Amino acid sequence: MQEVITVVTMRESDAHTIAEYVPSRTLMRRAAMGVFQAARWEGPVGILTGGGNNGGDGYALAGILADHGIPCAIYRVSETFSQDGQFYHDQAVEKGVPSHPYTPETDLSGCKMLVDCLLGTGFSGSVRGLYRQAIQAMNQSKAYVVSVDINSGMNGDTGRGNLVVQSDLTVTIGYLKAGLLLGSAVWQWKQLAVADIGIRLIREDYHLAAPEEVVFPNTDFSLTGPQESMTPKEAAALAGSGRTVPEAARERALEAGKLVRVLGKYPLLTDGYRTYFLAEGAFPREISSLDG
Repeated sequence: MQEVITVVTMRESDAHTIAEYVPSRTLMRRAAMGVFQAARWEGPVGILTGGGNNGGDGYALAGILADHGIPCAIYRVSETFSQDGQFYHDQAVEKGVPSHPYTPETDLSGCKMLVDCLLGTGFSGSVRGLYRQAIQAMNQSKAYVVSVDINSGMNGDTGRGNLVVQSDLTVTIGYLKAGLLLGSAVWQWKQLAVADIGIRLIREDYHLAAPEEVVFPNTDFSLTGPQESMTPKEAAALAGSGRTVPEAARERALEAGKLVRVLGKYPLLTDGYRTYFLAEGAFPREISSLDG
C-alpha cells in the first residue's frame, strides 16, 4: 500500500520537513538523484526548466548527469530562479552544462531524451506563452520524455489540464499525487515511479492498494458489499468546479451510506472515511535517493 496525497498535504509536509529535519537544498538534490536513478540515460539530454523548484530539480539533475559524463543542456523557459534553483543552475554551468533561454525557435530534435521540469504540482489553469510552446514541442518530439514530479500542465489534485506533457516516465517526488491517478490523467504517462527523498508526511489523504489490503474500519463495508459506481465523467460532473473527485465521492458515500466506486485504470473506492485507489496489477515503481 502506498500513500496518495493532495497538493496541500505535499506542500505542508515539505515545509515541515525543511523546518525540522532536512535543508531544502538537500531535498532538491535528493529529488534530482531520484529522477536520475529512475531512468536509463542516453544523451544528448535536453532539460526544460521553469521558474520554481521544479526547475531547480532540473538544474540539480543537469549537474548529476554531467558528473556521470552524460551530455545535456538546459533550456530555460523562465528567467526566474528559486534560491536553491539558482545554486544548482550555477553549479551545473560550472560543470560545463550549456544553459540557454528557450525560444520559439529552439530546436530540440537533436535530443534523445527530454526532461520536463516546467510546472509543478501547484499549477492550475491554462498553460500560456512560452510554457505552452515548450509543452507542444515536447509532445511533438520523438525523444523519450521524463516528467519530474508531475506532468507539466496537469493539476496535481484533479489531473485536469488543457495542455499536458505526455511522458514516457513520470518520477513523482516523495509521494503519489492524486491527480496522476484520476480520469484521463493516467493516459498522459506510460510509466510512473515514486522517489523517496525523506519527506515527513503530516497527514494521510488517500491510499493506493491491492484489493486484499483494503479495509474500512469506520463502517465495516467490504469490496463485495453494496456500492454505487460512476464513470470518471459522472464523477467529475458531481465534483463540479469547486471540489475534487475524491472529495465528491467521499461526500456521496456518506450521503448514500454505502461504498462509492469511481471507475478507471485505478478505480477509486471510498466509504466516506477512507479512500483508496485500487491497483490490481503492477504498482508504480518506488525508488530511494536518500543515499544518492
